[in-house]
Amino acid sequence: MLATDLTVAAVVENDGRYLIVEERSSGVVVFTQPGGHIETGESPEEACIREVMEETGAEVTIESLLGVYLWIHPQTRQQFLRIVYIAHLLRENVSDQLDDGIHAVHWMDMDDILHRRRDLRTPTVTRCIEDYVAGKRLSSAILAGSMPITQRVADVLANAALV
Repeated sequence: MLATDLTVAAVVENDGRYLIVEERSSGVVVFTQPGGHIETGESPEEACIREVMEETGAEVTIESLLGVYLWIHPQTRQQFLRIVYIAHLLRENVSDQLDDGIHAVHWMDMDDILHRRRDLRTPTVTRCIEDYVAGKRLSSAILAGSMPITQRVADVLANAALV
């Protein structure tokens, strides 16, 4: 069994449009929410805020925990555990220097995102937005006993929704 890849991401909505990054992954251009890996000593919230800034230049604050999602790559069987937060946009274009691999930053409505369904990094992209629109939220308490989170992946997996 391959190790579980633990990541964070943010759903940032502004007037029915969502903050989406266009990036290169495994040689292919894909679309996804801003996010990435948790660095040593970071909380998932801190990692999410940092990743949004690095990938989009936007400054955000975390509003709530949207959900924890497990996606298993159909070919490799690699597991991706994604902790997703709802974030509020404070400022855009704080930094013009974006992470390597980021091609562009977009504000897309759900129709735009669904139109690019074949180019999404994973099905989690649409699932997160659907859950956001439906008003689903998780208590951040489900992660409280799992710190440091990078060492307690199995505990977080127990609360994940399979995508």
